[in-house]
Amino acid sequence: MIKKDVIIIGGGPAGLCVAKTALEAGLEVLLIDRAPALGGQLIKQTHKFFGSKSQYAKTRGIDIANILINDLKRHDKLEILLSTTAVGFYPGHVVSTYDEHTYRRYQGKAVVVATGASEKFLSFENNDLPGVYGAGAIQTLMNVYGIMPAKEVVMVGSGNIGLIVSYQLIQAGVKVKALVEAASTIGGYKVHASKIKRLGVDILTRTTVKKAIGKDHVEAVEIVSLDDQWNQVAGTEKMIAADAICISVGLSPMHQLLSMLGTRTKYVAELGGHVPVLDDTNQTSIEGVYACGDAAGIEEASSAMMEGYLTGLHLARHLHHPHPDDDALVKHYHDQLGLLREGPFGEKTITGRQKLKEGAWYA
Repeated sequence: MIKKDVIIIGGGPAGLCVAKTALEAGLEVLLIDRAPALGGQLIKQTHKFFGSKSQYAKTRGIDIANILINDLKRHDKLEILLSTTAVGFYPGHVVSTYDEHTYRRYQGKAVVVATGASEKFLSFENNDLPGVYGAGAIQTLMNVYGIMPAKEVVMVGSGNIGLIVSYQLIQAGVKVKALVEAASTIGGYKVHASKIKRLGVDILTRTTVKKAIGKDHVEAVEIVSLDDQWNQVAGTEKMIAADAICISVGLSPMHQLLSMLGTRTKYVAELGGHVPVLDDTNQTSIEGVYACGDAAGIEEASSAMMEGYLTGLHLARHLHHPHPDDDALVKHYHDQLGLLREGPFGEKTITGRQKLKEGAWYA
């Protein structure tokens, strides 16, 4: 058994920021990620972030990933395992990993689960045809590997991811034939929606996909209107010629390792589904086990980073090895997180966090 001060599962925005503050506190850190490179979703994001300077405003996601990774390079107490999957989480802070050849076991004084989220899918006839993609797959093909995924796409979902990926598709030379949204209003920021509308993309609310049409791959999409009860309205079907459908209907927190260990979880719709019950330091119901980022509730990457910094500070304090600037940094990142959660889009997160606290073991 290999022992470390801190084990972080997930090398995306939250995990990288946990590592930074934990290392600055003098702790020995093991960072595990199943991907071949660090950065998580950031390496797919070519758009510029909003917010303040502390939240990396006006910086593209791919560049933020490089900043966070470079922040770790000068630390000799960091070990990174890439292309390595955490396959088990057991009592005593024991994490089992597997790379392409070997199983190993590690034990940490503290463990942070920052595994992110998985994409939700949508049920419709022929949704298993080649050419039906999740938005994350589209971003990976385009922005990581430089592959054009299709020539004509119907986008499903008007949250920020759907709007941003629509714009990225257009930038890559793909025609977005329409964006359909089941709700009565657009889910993402108006600035993103306005941008793709100006480029000629129709956003059809109260509309969904009824059927994907094609023999060996998507050739067309049948859409249909929805009534106020979310039922399909007969006679409103329309056909759109396209060779791909991109699904962007939300994310689900990846809580599986925490559930395997037996931490308390709760279903909170506002946070994306089942999430771990956390105290104010992002510690779960099991002492020394923490969660942050999308694994603890779906938000923007900016919030995941602020949560990551805070989690690193809190666990360092828990291990009696506080960061030299602990008090000032905790206040700073709390303030930044508060700013990010202001406004209508933050209301859902605040409501979800409040529901998570109701009946919690520490309440």
